[in-house]
Amino acid sequence: MMRDIDVSEVTKAVKEMCISVNYELSDDMKECMRSSVDKEQSPLGKQILNQLQENLKIAREDRIPICQDTGMAVVFLDIGQDVHFEGGVLEDAVNEGVRQGYTEGYLRKSVVRDPLDRVNTKDNTPAVIYYNIVPGDQVKITVTTKGFGSENMSKIVMLKPAQGAEGVKDAIVQTVEEAGPNACPPVFVGVGIGGTFEKAALMAKQALTRPAGQHSEIPYVKEMEEELLERINHLGIGPGGLGGKVTCLGVNINTYPTHIAGLPLAVNMCCHVNRHAVRYL
Repeated sequence: MMRDIDVSEVTKAVKEMCISVNYELSDDMKECMRSSVDKEQSPLGKQILNQLQENLKIAREDRIPICQDTGMAVVFLDIGQDVHFEGGVLEDAVNEGVRQGYTEGYLRKSVVRDPLDRVNTKDNTPAVIYYNIVPGDQVKITVTTKGFGSENMSKIVMLKPAQGAEGVKDAIVQTVEEAGPNACPPVFVGVGIGGTFEKAALMAKQALTRPAGQHSEIPYVKEMEEELLERINHLGIGPGGLGGKVTCLGVNINTYPTHIAGLPLAVNMCCHVNRHAVRYL
């Protein structure tokens, strides 16, 4: 039996999520930030983390953006195959939610209509939207607003299968090391391994929306996430890139089957303002 959902519900949800993620971190990321202060051993690093905590408090209480870069909206829609949308076009509804959220929330509009002519769209649309058809009659909406200080430090590489797990881990650590202070550490690292060139990048982006501290259900991937977090935090980059133990808050890895001749790897860098929210309709 089909379930009807008016697209206005999608617009409302996306609007509210765009505003809320820019004013306040999700609970999982707040806990990451709180615990990072205790883990940091450098006095300067601890001072920076406390300043970031104060910034989060001000943003939450005064209802202002956590960061001046309020990001480009990326929206994942997991749509139950028994859902029927009515009242308009779904993509238009998502973009209307972004438009309303960024306008009414007084969020910085950072999207340009073309990558080369660079004319600002003045409402932060269009969003980057991904659709996934799943069983059931619910819609899961995941919104992340991605800042580009860290996005610009991301990387995709096509490794040789013979490079194996060690080659993958070395490439991830190297990406973080090369980013240094430019990704606004402490960072959160999303990783996609497998699939094809574009699938790996998509998995890396999705990995950033997985709750912090929730490891992969695949045992060897979980071990890799834990090992990489330790290795990255031994780089000494530290909060703000000024040295310390807390360079990274978490590493989330997604994997997918791939071709016998390939080993695609994507690393999506994110600063501590790892904004994400989930709602169900």
